Amino acid sequence: MTQNKKQRAAAAFERLVEIMDDLRSKCPWDREQTFDSIRPLTIEETYELSEGILEKDYSNIKKELGDLLLHIVFYSKIAEEDNKFDIEDVINALCEKLIYRHPHIYGNVKANNANEVLENWEELKIKEKDGNKTVLSGVPTSLPALIKANRIQEKVRAVGFDWDERSQVWGKVHEELNELILEVENNNPENIEKEFGDLLFSVVNAARLYGVDPETALERTNRKFMKRFGYLEQRTIKMGRSLKDMTLDEMNQIWEGAKQFD
Repeated sequence: MTQNKKQRAAAAFERLVEIMDDLRSKCPWDREQTFDSIRPLTIEETYELSEGILEKDYSNIKKELGDLLLHIVFYSKIAEEDNKFDIEDVINALCEKLIYRHPHIYGNVKANNANEVLENWEELKIKEKDGNKTVLSGVPTSLPALIKANRIQEKVRAVGFDWDERSQVWGKVHEELNELILEVENNNPENIEKEFGDLLFSVVNAARLYGVDPETALERTNRKFMKRFGYLEQRTIKMGRSLKDMTLDEMNQIWEGAKQFD
């Protein structure tokens, strides 16, 4: 980034902070907001950004990034009023963390690839807070289960708790699948749920090892299914038929035609 662009970016950010000051002092709605009231909106904005990224909708990505930036400034303004911290504290703390966790850039540590960078990152996180932080303490309890499973596995990998060869994970996947099938045959609902969880966890592990984000992969499949099912519904209506009156074979014939539009 050129010096001129840096100056324009700094001026734009200063403008945003000034607008936030105005809104907080003059707008009845903005003035009433708290951390708790904004939190659900932040979650919604994060999912909207995620959707824009999946769709490669750069116009929407720009908009949603702005909305998230607004929330960061909003939280910081509320905290400033309560004498907790301000936006300067937030930015400086982030800068210090980035410098500390990138010793291969700002220090003498060597990192030859992205995996080594991640390993260094996790090791440094554990050393923070005088070494009292456990490996999994940084995994938020409120994360969706699929994302949490992936994050847990990334965390433990950084300290060496992982397969020597990624192909070894398939043995675990097959093992968990066979255990699930056995519990289904035994008709034990409690154990079926347990084994489903173990199978899903092992599949997430396999996805991670092969460089696939499981949340993104599943969401793409969700969207693909919805698109195909929409095609099935539209074709059925044009035929003057009802899905409820069709056989599965009849629906599958139309379903196969939907695949050409993937």
